[in-house]
Amino acid sequence: MFQHPARRREDGRRGRFEEFAELASNFTSSPVFAVLCLLVVALFVAVNVAGLSEEWKLVLGNAMSAVTLLVLAMLKNSERRAEHAIQRKLDAIARALLEQQEGNPGQAVEDLKTAIGIEERL
Repeated sequence: MFQHPARRREDGRRGRFEEFAELASNFTSSPVFAVLCLLVVALFVAVNVAGLSEEWKLVLGNAMSAVTLLVLAMLKNSERRAEHAIQRKLDAIARALLEQQEGNPGQAVEDLKTAIGIEERL
């Protein structure tokens, strides 16, 4: 029923959610996001110290919970795609080593070059 996020598309392209999850992952690992989190926590503390109504505390707490849940879902998606990419590379390395050990290098070497993306870096 549920597929690995990296295997949902056969054409190798990412869907909108995967692209959004990647952007969110990059943003949440940035210093800007850390500063925003500190500001939200400071706001939460200020609301408690100022003695504002329970409604403000509840709204702010619920907003923090919702953001936490969304960030968790996006980061998990990004983690699963990275895990799948690493496994593909390891499988390609194993196949290429096996072919080389048997003395007939062939398609596995080409698959390894594709999986590693060596041409993209040069």
